[in-house]
Amino acid sequence: MRTRACVELRGTVANEHTRRGQSRAGATSSQRGVGMRYPTRAEEEALHARVLKGRADPTAPAEVHRAFNGTLIHVLRQEVKCLMDEAVDSAVDAVLAYLAAPERFDARLSRLSTYLTRIAKRKALDRQRSRKNQDRRNQEYAGVVELVARAPNEEMEATVEARLLAERLEALGFSPREQTILRLVLQGEGSTERLAEALGLGPMPEEERRRQVKRHRDRLMKRLERLGREDSDVAP
Repeated sequence: MRTRACVELRGTVANEHTRRGQSRAGATSSQRGVGMRYPTRAEEEALHARVLKGRADPTAPAEVHRAFNGTLIHVLRQEVKCLMDEAVDSAVDAVLAYLAAPERFDARLSRLSTYLTRIAKRKALDRQRSRKNQDRRNQEYAGVVELVARAPNEEMEATVEARLLAERLEALGFSPREQTILRLVLQGEGSTERLAEALGLGPMPEEERRRQVKRHRDRLMKRLERLGREDSDVAP
């Protein structure tokens, strides 16, 4: 879970990047792009040396954020084509990952800017995939709702809608038995006996059967509803 400090940091970075973008928008064509660069190799090496000192140089982490975040965001937006919030989160995460274990960076293998860009791009791509998967799940969920609303009183097993509904429920990860139960419930089937048969429940007292049917039905409906409303707010 993100800490309050991390959330505030992301907000600060996003606001600063927006302010700088507005300033560049008002600049002449020859001035645009100025400042949107990584530090020089010498500056990067000096910053890395400061970070390695740890608590002996408490201002070094803030300097790293200031030196790299803006350009990382710009690169992610231009090259990965991600959303602004994805770019901001990925840039901040890349710097935080470096600051958490600066000894993992080897200046003999690459520049610090290259190292951070690689981390940020990986995180941005992960966020893009997560967002697209969530969009797909939302579309599948919307399709389920649309199909049920379109033919609420038909014997759906004999319609094209039944096949489409089965495909969409399968895409959402429901097993064939779960699909059968959901189709019945979404059509308004309330018979405990029919639902118990679909569940494959064996002989048992009527009260226990009703309890089992309700538990399974509620679990599946909550799962379906959750798939329709959950978002990809998971930081890589």
